[in-house]
Amino acid sequence: MIKFTGWAKDYEQNKDVYDKIFEESMLQEDIENIDAFEDKMKEVSGRKYAVACNSATDALQFSLQCNGIGEGDEVLVTNFSWVSSASCISLVGATPVFCDIDLDTYHMSMDSIKRMTTSKTKAIVYTHLFGSMSDISELLHYCAFHNILFIEDAAQSLGSSLDGVKAGSIGNCSSYSFNSNKVIAGISGGGVFLTDDVNMARYVEKLRRHGKAEDFSLLGHNSKTSVMLLNANIITHRVSMMKEHQERRQDIADLYDEVFEDLGITVQRTHGGLDHNYHKYIIRVKNRKPIMNALRRNNIQTSIHYDQPISENSMYKHITHRADDYPNTKEVCGTIMSLPIHAWMTDEEVDQVINVVWANA
Repeated sequence: MIKFTGWAKDYEQNKDVYDKIFEESMLQEDIENIDAFEDKMKEVSGRKYAVACNSATDALQFSLQCNGIGEGDEVLVTNFSWVSSASCISLVGATPVFCDIDLDTYHMSMDSIKRMTTSKTKAIVYTHLFGSMSDISELLHYCAFHNILFIEDAAQSLGSSLDGVKAGSIGNCSSYSFNSNKVIAGISGGGVFLTDDVNMARYVEKLRRHGKAEDFSLLGHNSKTSVMLLNANIITHRVSMMKEHQERRQDIADLYDEVFEDLGITVQRTHGGLDHNYHKYIIRVKNRKPIMNALRRNNIQTSIHYDQPISENSMYKHITHRADDYPNTKEVCGTIMSLPIHAWMTDEEVDQVINVVWANA
């Protein structure tokens, strides 16, 4: 089976390393001390402050909470992402306003953002998809001019950069994810809130621990990184290997691109100067179902990221929107599919994926 992630292969090849991490973590008395992990996240992102959380979803919710976003406020968000990009908005009582995407990059369309902005717009949750990044200089100026809080959802883009600007370093605050399907995964997930604002950082530090500072000063959450020190140490180790593994995924993506573009298959367009982490490798095809069926018959994992606009989930039926507000999202949801890409894929496995797609495209 050619799988989406290679964590089992990673463990088989580096069992001694993981056994040592496990033993050292278990022998530590102060299992909640994850200062070294948070320091590493500051280094990786270039941010001044990093606050570990249970998930990137929590980190996004905290980004809104610590800035007073709530009932009566509107928050712009892509209509093409995992649901947590929008559910974090609903969890604080604000209203997600779903924006369409650009057909080349699958990132939020500037035209749609302008069209959906109202006097109630207080923030934007901007999601980098599949590890890619786009030039958002115009958007940052737009947000500054309209006093819109910019929250960077970098859950999928740890390790990526555009023209030297790191994913996770942009805007008022940002977040990474260490879910099992990410390029850097914890054994029990995890996330981190990132900012250069000391007041936001201190507020989130309280939020993640039931609102506790000297005493319980606000209503908070139990959002500590699961399995604390062990999880943090494994993530830190995997971050140390991040560049090497990213380069391997880039090599695989280059092989995919060369073949699929010759076949007339649509691949995600990227900007020059992008150091892409290839969290996912996605293509768009009109005959998606037979290609996916052929891959599965050949024991190759495939999936759809994402099969419907977020706004069309039943929990958002109460929000007024029209299908003609997001035609690009609808088109992409109907044609997109994901292929395996990870650092432990062999050249033979890459060839097998290419051959199956080639034969059924």
